[in-house]
Amino acid sequence: MIVAGQRLPILVATRPVDFRCGHQALALIVQNTLRLDPHSGVMVIFRSKRGDRLKILVWDGTGMVLVYKVLEQGKFAWPKVQDGVMRLSRAQCEALVEGLDWRRVMAQRVTVPTAAG
Repeated sequence: MIVAGQRLPILVATRPVDFRCGHQALALIVQNTLRLDPHSGVMVIFRSKRGDRLKILVWDGTGMVLVYKVLEQGKFAWPKVQDGVMRLSRAQCEALVEGLDWRRVMAQRVTVPTAAG
């Protein structure tokens, strides 16, 4: 199960994929094209050619989870089409899935305290 607060690496496959692909075909893309382990807990976001659909693939420890979203109006804000992946923060991922411009979401850099208190 995907749990809120879970610290998963979130990656966007920047090249569009065939949206007829199901979870097994997308897992093969993760493994063979992106050279990642689809069972490692990494969350991979895939885009459609039109840019108005996304699929999210993640292994939750018991099976593959595939989420599919279609925007009723407009398109998602996608990174430039190229080979490979791009890492997103959790906040950027949430903005992308909501249909917002994730490029405007910047994480604050916080230094880890050396002592409690």
